[in-house]
Amino acid sequence: MSGQVAGIFRHPVKGFTPEPLDVVHLAPDEGFPHDRVWAVENGPSDFDPAAPAFVPKRQFTVLAYIAKVAAARTRYDASTGVLHATGPGGREFAGRLADSEARTAFAAWLTELLGEEATGPLRVVEAPGEHRFTDHPLGQVSIVNLASVRELGQRMGVELDPLRFRANLYVEGWPAWAEHDWTGKRLMLGWAQAQVFKSIVRCAATHVDPTTSVRDLEITKALFDAYGHTLCGFYVRITSAGAVGLGDAVTMPQTEPRAETSEWA
Repeated sequence: MSGQVAGIFRHPVKGFTPEPLDVVHLAPDEGFPHDRVWAVENGPSDFDPAAPAFVPKRQFTVLAYIAKVAAARTRYDASTGVLHATGPGGREFAGRLADSEARTAFAAWLTELLGEEATGPLRVVEAPGEHRFTDHPLGQVSIVNLASVRELGQRMGVELDPLRFRANLYVEGWPAWAEHDWTGKRLMLGWAQAQVFKSIVRCAATHVDPTTSVRDLEITKALFDAYGHTLCGFYVRITSAGAVGLGDAVTMPQTEPRAETSEWA
């Protein structure tokens, strides 16, 4: 049984606006292209670009701790390296984050926007090479099953925006929560091959409405009350390079190989 890719998103600056894509090229041992390549320290994180290592998200300006981050609307131009941002009251920013002056200017712009919610000082940091500021050091690509989100919303009596879960890929066509026993299983993502790494433990970032920047729903409590866990979505690691586009098939793992078929069928 297969699903289909219904959404592809990158998050150039960790915690900030998801950006939709039509297609993405994935490869082993490479980060998701232009995803979480920048982050904003909320006070010193001791991140060393010469020896990049995992830093917990609490060190950065993210929705789990600062809901007002969603009030900033960002857009990254990968061809020029320029980040564009707008905020309430007509605040605007544009700058090439590879330049130290632009990073300083964006930190100042964001400090004014966030006000007392940012304990700071704020500083923009870059992930060198294939390093990414993901919530898990081995979480290369994140995937969310849209049926699972819908069922959770039905139990809560609301329509949940899937973007609350900040995934890279959103898949339609799988049964709700079928993904929970897939750890270690293999998937075909469009033309790329992948292995399921682990389920994603959700945090208070999902409580924030990505449109209004209001902390309005206790998603983690709802997950636990309904299912006895706080999981939604999963990470995969790419094992063979390929392109993934909107509408591409995502093959559900088989519990047993079917006779006379490819193992990826």
